Amino acid sequence: MNEPTKAIQYLIDTAPLYAKAKADRMYLEEFRKSRKAQLMSQAGTEVLGKQEVYAYAHEDYVGILEGIREAVTLEEEYRFLMRAAEARIEVWRTNQYSARMEVKATQ
Repeated sequence: MNEPTKAIQYLIDTAPLYAKAKADRMYLEEFRKSRKAQLMSQAGTEVLGKQEVYAYAHEDYVGILEGIREAVTLEEEYRFLMRAAEARIEVWRTNQYSARMEVKATQ
């Protein structure tokens, strides 16, 4: 299998992984808001500032933040690897064009 074919296959294989990583990150970001609201309602006070402090300090909320960090890391890793594969394809295309121009120039 030649270099551009490998890169294209990599993009095809990685696209679903990237999509899942992005979906997981987006889900966690939205879930964080829901969980914050749940925790604020459990704070045992009517004072919004104290409710927020309780929610932000809660281990569940911190765990969600850690999950978001992991999800973003995975998403970005796939994104940059896919960009690298795209760059490989572009380099191959440029090299092919250059080779055609060299042949044309010598004719």
